[in-house]
Amino acid sequence: MRSKTDDLNIVGLLLAAGSASRFGSDKLRHPLPHGVPIAVQALRHLASEVGEVVAVVKPGDDGLFQSEACKLVVCERAHEGMGASLACAVRAAGKRDGYLVALADMPYIRRSSIAAVRQALESGAVLVAPYWRARRGHPVGIAGQFYEQLIALGGDEGAKKILAEHAGELLKIPIGDPGVVRD
Repeated sequence: MRSKTDDLNIVGLLLAAGSASRFGSDKLRHPLPHGVPIAVQALRHLASEVGEVVAVVKPGDDGLFQSEACKLVVCERAHEGMGASLACAVRAAGKRDGYLVALADMPYIRRSSIAAVRQALESGAVLVAPYWRARRGHPVGIAGQFYEQLIALGGDEGAKKILAEHAGELLKIPIGDPGVVRD
C-alpha cells in the first residue's frame, strides 16, 4: 500500500483509449474470471498504489469507469495512437513530481510491482521500468521534469522516444512478476 509519509505528487495515468483491434471485441470491458472487467481491474491495482489516477478513454467510452474513483478524461485525439492519449492524460493531470503510466489491458500486474516503480520515482529516479526476463513492462515511471516532452507526444509510440533519448537514465527494475508484460 501507499506510504502515508509520501510527500511527492505522483499520479497514475491509465491509458484506456486504444482500439483493441487484435482482441476482436471490446477487450477492456471483457470480464476476468471473477467478473471484474479487465480495465477496471487494472485501474484498481494502480489506484491502490497512488493517491490519484487519471484514466484516459476514447470518445464513447466515458462509461467504462463510471463507478470507480478516478479522474476520467475523454481524449478526442485517441485515434492518433498511444502518444496522443498519453499527452492527453498528462495535460489533464498537470505538472506533477512524477507519473506512473499503466495500460488498461494489463490487469495482472501485481500491486508490489506498481509499488516498486513508484518507490523508485520517490527515491529520485527520473525514468523507471519493471523488467521481467529482460522484457520491459509496465507501469513506466516518468519524472515530472519530462512534462513538456510528454504533452508534446503524438502518434502510436507512447513514451518510447523519451525512453530511447534518455536510455542512460532509465532505472531497470528486475521483477518476478510476469504480469508486467502480460496483456
